[in-house]
Amino acid sequence: MPATPDNDNSFDGPMVFIIIGKAYEQDGDKEGVDIHVMLRAPDDDTAVREALNALAEEGFLEADLDQIGTMEDVPDEEPHASAYKGALTGEVAIIRFG
Repeated sequence: MPATPDNDNSFDGPMVFIIIGKAYEQDGDKEGVDIHVMLRAPDDDTAVREALNALAEEGFLEADLDQIGTMEDVPDEEPHASAYKGALTGEVAIIRFG
């Protein structure tokens, strides 16, 4: 089911969001893990809420989300290409770095 933007911008494809930030698995963890979360959502508020829920389900206690945007093109390189495909099917893909 295609998502419809909630503003005046027209968008031809599915709205796949990418959220960039840092997530923490333990209390007092100063380092954290750099993450990208990719998912399909009707708007950015829903995308953030679903991303935070998915991170909590994966055992993260806290997250600092720095950037959010929509993917304009299908990524060519892994791991983002697989995450994009998963997002199209309704999955919330969490990419961990480091």
